[in-house]
Amino acid sequence: MGNLPADRLRALRPFNICGVDFCGPFSRTYRIRGKPPYKSYVALFVCFASKAVHLELVSDLTTDAFLLAFQRFVSRRGIPEKVWCDNATNFVGADRHMREFRARLEEQGGGIETFASKKGCEFAFIPPRALHFGGLWEAGVKSAKHLFLRTVGQDLLTAEELGTLLTSVEAVLNSRPLGALSSDPNDGEALTPGHLLIGGPLLAPPSAALPDQISLTCLRRWRGVSSLRQRSKWHQGERNLVVGALVVVAEDNLPPQQWRIGRVVAVHAGVDSKVRVADVRTQDGEYRRAVHRLALLPVLL
Repeated sequence: MGNLPADRLRALRPFNICGVDFCGPFSRTYRIRGKPPYKSYVALFVCFASKAVHLELVSDLTTDAFLLAFQRFVSRRGIPEKVWCDNATNFVGADRHMREFRARLEEQGGGIETFASKKGCEFAFIPPRALHFGGLWEAGVKSAKHLFLRTVGQDLLTAEELGTLLTSVEAVLNSRPLGALSSDPNDGEALTPGHLLIGGPLLAPPSAALPDQISLTCLRRWRGVSSLRQRSKWHQGERNLVVGALVVVAEDNLPPQQWRIGRVVAVHAGVDSKVRVADVRTQDGEYRRAVHRLALLPVLL
């Protein structure tokens, strides 16, 4: 396995270097009242430095549609220095369009040339038929599709509902813990992409719990769109937990963007010296949990 690309290790502002890919199509998920539903796509931008995710709704896979989505992304996140992507024709077309636009600006010289040289955006392409080179955005696509499809199912959504759902999925992905926020053993807060985007954790507005047995047709549709749930399940062994480690406690049916963070206060090893049970202190008290329900966070120094 090769080393991480140099662009993954540069300390830059969020989305200054990013990757982009498309999710979809999501069949029959977008509708306009009085007209037949049609397919839709989602453009996913992922930051190389913070793993933050930005989602944009796209109507098709043409270069023009991507350029419009890219314009919306730039308007909210700023112009990136470099955008990594695969060799899809819409990305190649966008790169050609940006190069032609930059060339026209440079021909005019003067202040416009200086502006173009500073604000120009470079498209970098991974090798053809080598999707593992884009593992960062491929993982983001998988997570976004999982949250999207488990919420939508076979339901048809309007533009407002689909836009709300995409921002909710984006918020969940940007609230994932990356590591310990500090080296203080008493600090129970984890660093998330939200800290790097807005200076603090992303919090979801309070919402009432929905009954288990109820048809969505009986609810206001926004409640169904806002009912994202994320559960973790581990299949591989991890190294032994130690006292003082910062962990994420996997709990079922937590509200969206809520992560139970705790410090390990005691470990219980078996006869083979493997720690399989640990006591964790959280803001809600101390719990005893199996290690497969605890995700160890790295200490970022």
